Amino acid sequence: MNLEPLPADADDVAAPPLPPWPALERFAARLGAISLAVPAEAVAAFRGVLEEAHGELKARFAQDEPVEVLVRDRARAVDLVLTRAWRLLGGAHHGELALIAVGGYGRGELHPCSDIDVMVLLPKTEGAPWQADLERFLTFLWDIGLEVGHSVRTIDDCQRESLADISVATTLLEARLLAGPEPLFAAMKRALAPDHIWSAADFYAGKVREQQQRHQRFHDTAYNLEPNVKASPGGLRDIQTIAWVAKRHFGCETLDELVGHGFLTRHELRKLKGALAFLWKIRFALHVLTGRREDRLLFDHQIRLAHEFGYEDATYTLAVEQFMQRYYRTVMDIQLLNEMLLQLFSEAIVDPAPAQPLPLNPRFQVRSEYLEIVGDEVFLKTPSAILELFQVLCQNPELKGVRAATIRSLQSHLWLIDEEFRQNPRHHRLFLEILREPEGVTRAFRRMNLYGVLGRYIPAFGRIVGRMQYDLFHAYTVDAHTLFVVRNLRRLALERFDHEFPKLARLFRSLPRPEIAYLAALFHDIAKGRGGDHSELGAVDAEAFCLEQGLSRYDARLVAWLVRHHLHLSVTAQKQDITDPEVVNEFARRVGDPTHLDYLYVLTVADVRGTNPKLWNNWKASLFEEFYERTRRLLRRGLESPLGEDELIAETQAEAREILARDGVPSSEVERVWKGLAGAYFLRHTAEEIAWHTSLLAGRDPFDEEPLVAVRQETARGGTAIFSYTQRRQHSFARATAVLDQMGLTILDARITPTGPGFSVETYLVLEDTGNAIGDRTRVHEIEQGLLRSLREDSGTAITVTRRAPRQVRMFTTPTQIAWSDDERNRRTVLELVAGDRPGLLSEVGKVFMRERVQLLGARIGTVGERAEDVFYVADVEGRPLEPSARTRLEGALKSALDPRT
Repeated sequence: MNLEPLPADADDVAAPPLPPWPALERFAARLGAISLAVPAEAVAAFRGVLEEAHGELKARFAQDEPVEVLVRDRARAVDLVLTRAWRLLGGAHHGELALIAVGGYGRGELHPCSDIDVMVLLPKTEGAPWQADLERFLTFLWDIGLEVGHSVRTIDDCQRESLADISVATTLLEARLLAGPEPLFAAMKRALAPDHIWSAADFYAGKVREQQQRHQRFHDTAYNLEPNVKASPGGLRDIQTIAWVAKRHFGCETLDELVGHGFLTRHELRKLKGALAFLWKIRFALHVLTGRREDRLLFDHQIRLAHEFGYEDATYTLAVEQFMQRYYRTVMDIQLLNEMLLQLFSEAIVDPAPAQPLPLNPRFQVRSEYLEIVGDEVFLKTPSAILELFQVLCQNPELKGVRAATIRSLQSHLWLIDEEFRQNPRHHRLFLEILREPEGVTRAFRRMNLYGVLGRYIPAFGRIVGRMQYDLFHAYTVDAHTLFVVRNLRRLALERFDHEFPKLARLFRSLPRPEIAYLAALFHDIAKGRGGDHSELGAVDAEAFCLEQGLSRYDARLVAWLVRHHLHLSVTAQKQDITDPEVVNEFARRVGDPTHLDYLYVLTVADVRGTNPKLWNNWKASLFEEFYERTRRLLRRGLESPLGEDELIAETQAEAREILARDGVPSSEVERVWKGLAGAYFLRHTAEEIAWHTSLLAGRDPFDEEPLVAVRQETARGGTAIFSYTQRRQHSFARATAVLDQMGLTILDARITPTGPGFSVETYLVLEDTGNAIGDRTRVHEIEQGLLRSLREDSGTAITVTRRAPRQVRMFTTPTQIAWSDDERNRRTVLELVAGDRPGLLSEVGKVFMRERVQLLGARIGTVGERAEDVFYVADVEGRPLEPSARTRLEGALKSALDPRT
């Protein structure tokens, strides 16, 4: 098999020259007639040429002219302005100096607001007779509106600074002479050649290391919500890295020359140049849209660019989602080509002597720590080797990856994965064996996705590759999120990650068939973007696939059940009152048995952790664990013996009494404090919380009207608990939440329990905006004093929150939605609120409750990206559920307050 770079293509030709730009001749004539006799006129003329050129390029871009031509014409226009200004202002010594374009400008590529970097190269002489002329030249450029980044160096300076910093060496690698003596420029190029500084091998290693560090800054994923088209993985910088290495070692001036050197096929070159053009088009549009050097594809711009690029909303997919799916698929192509080319460069530059292969089996061998096929026709003769490749990777975790020639061969044989391939029992066994491998499963599935295998073996998965959801909740594309969920499950299976979730890891390793969880993860979001309930549609796909793969009917139905119900544990825990025994009983009836519960629990944790890195916190971990344990206990005792309130209250009180006895709190004080507390209080708080509250209230005069505020920094619930005991006032919730919100705290949970005589116990669970509990005693003191000042005021007005909503949140408009339900057993009404999240939202809700004379009994606070999804438990002033008329008034008042423009 030929494992060396492809043979040169004799028919390969260089890229065609740029077409003429008639305006350039017109600009040249105008600038050629300018003198410095009247400086203001010269400045105006140069500025006019720049503005006219910029306007014409924008117009050509709007007419959909190829962006490859536009970025080079922009550089040609700047060349013209700079060289004419240099001749006008260079002074008597300008013939001794060289004006050189460097960096991207040196490549002859400029977007509307790209950096324009130049270097003035000095001869090796003493003194600086040209300094005054250079200052005049640079001042003139500033006056005409051309912001230029400049440096002034001798050849020795260039060599010394390049040796110290590879980024300087890279910038000068692309140097292009604009004006001045050719011999001086040639001498600089010789001084910077690989035989003097940065050998080809060292330069390659340095650029690869630089790329790895850059990728780490973006969490090693190209699938962020607001990617950077230049610096993110798979972005323009990854293409430039290829070009820099090729230029340093092979002297390639264009990507086309890599075909001649045998490193790219014509098809790969077309794909790479198409990807480059698409990213250039996005970057050009961003600069035009913002009027500045903006390389981030922010939410602010995604919708506008989608429509500018001709995308339209479809039945189930927004225009912006279609546009971003093309972006993510494009960067996926770039990542693959970048991986292949850097590997080929490594073989040519770092280790040009081919290593001897180490056979693994009749189809695969190892060469230089990379896996490769033993012959060109392996995939054609043995199609099952397509899946076997990934199994071999799992079985040899020390391998660095797959050799580029093998990736290329795999790509050219993807057509073999057809319906006959998918129905082959041998392939079914291989797929399941990969899932059951003890190591490397995550890496294998990521490579299957990157190489296009996963989307062809599971066609429904292919449709979600690169699919994004235009919101702040889902931080990754659907395929990237899915593979993060698989990764999270795999980490539970590996002992080296036990420190992350010790109890959950033990539970996962006790599951009879872990591959069931992996299959559920693969299918849980596979129906996104089709319309309808993606959980139901995905469950149908999952069951059919599992039966095809040879799973038992029970296992296939279990996978389908997990897909159908993958949101149920999370939604119930976060939106319902899990301290209510009936909520737990109903959930347990739906789950049915401990096995289903165990699988659902591990899938839920993996799913939430893989949705958004900012979404997971200790509070959520504690909430899910508490709900799981309550349900598990019920399932073990049997659904015919549901949990009862009296039993739970008695157990909680007994535990609290033990804690209080250890702390030396007299039992008489315990009884006195508890006497004014209703049974609901003991259901809604843990024994540790009850003991803490009781110890604070013990010994206190029951008629003391002074508010009491206390903060416990770390709690078993995973956040910071704030306790207040104050006279019952309807405005207390509005005031308390305003204070906490203004301090930048995230409120997760609120529980309000009326007590006698005329007081209430209020507990809030909060986190810092970083997602951590409060760790600073000074911060604790600030919170205690702020709340005390607020609660001491008798005024019924709430504090105004002045913090602004983050930029991303302001991009979305979420109309207020309200849903009602009755909780007759607890004599309360449940109000579910969906609204645009923003600082002060809870306080605004509290103000409405106060005006409408609604009593708040508790709240579950949830933020789903840009949306607040909160649940409030309310009653009228008499403690009864709200009447229909009161609900109507309250709903209208809330919508008026939260949607003032409607």
